[in-house]
Amino acid sequence: MTKSKPQDAELIQEALDGSQEAHRQLVLRYQRPVWGLLQRMVRDRMLAEDLAQEVFVKAFRALGSFDRQRKFSSWLFKIAHNTAIDHLRRKGLETVALETPEGEPDLLAVIPDSDSESPDSALQRQDLARDMEASLERLRPEYREVVLLRFHEGLSYEEIAEVTDLPLGTVKTHLFRARKAMARYLKARGWDPKKR
Repeated sequence: MTKSKPQDAELIQEALDGSQEAHRQLVLRYQRPVWGLLQRMVRDRMLAEDLAQEVFVKAFRALGSFDRQRKFSSWLFKIAHNTAIDHLRRKGLETVALETPEGEPDLLAVIPDSDSESPDSALQRQDLARDMEASLERLRPEYREVVLLRFHEGLSYEEIAEVTDLPLGTVKTHLFRARKAMARYLKARGWDPKKR
């Protein structure tokens, strides 16, 4: 009989009791999503690695104050969010807002059906993925972050609001504006769902 993976709550308790293995397991479980969020926010792989280490150090130092009624992943993303925002503020990075007019196509409408994929559509999908990534990179950091938390990490609007300390309405507005900006960029690159 195989032993099931310990839940976050078990690992947190073991870590609080001094288990280095529990610390290691938590890092292994969350290093990739934390690094991914940071890398996309700061747009520098090596810097994201340094910031991810900083996030885990901060998390383990504050583990005793973790509210066990919350999801550990949301709490950890909150620390990652704050770390990235602090870094971006210190660096004073400029961002460009990509506001879009009403009536632009829905971003999801341009994604091809992968069940009936031909070589041409596979190439198209790769091009679309590249253009979607480019559109994501052009977003203001606060827009990029909510898109990543929602669509890459699968957090609910409420969890995103908790992680970012933004009102729920602001989270929804950021997501709406980000999707519109990404759709506008994709349309400018030739990804118009009305022509497909």
